[in-house]
Amino acid sequence: MDTYLTSSAGSFKSTLIDQDLAHIARVMRPSMHGDLGGAILPAAYWRRRLLELLEAGHLTNSQLCAIDDLLLQLDDLCAKELLPLPVTTTRPAASRDANRHRVRGTR
Repeated sequence: MDTYLTSSAGSFKSTLIDQDLAHIARVMRPSMHGDLGGAILPAAYWRRRLLELLEAGHLTNSQLCAIDDLLLQLDDLCAKELLPLPVTTTRPAASRDANRHRVRGTR
């Protein structure tokens, strides 16, 4: 009987971990992009959640791979966040066309 209860509890815990990983995979990227005010939830929050899952023990191979993949995605998002915004040196086409028409009209 004890074996059944332990197995049942372990299965339930594994299901909760799977659900948590699916949730993190779904919302981590959008929450870090956030809005004009910045990230809704920072990288430190997601890293802490993933490391807590890693410490849960008795993880399946697929759960370990999912955590590893999410940590790599998090590192990638953090690296992209630190890159400077691209600087454009050319004017947009609409702006060039407007100036050309204005110059022709003044001649």
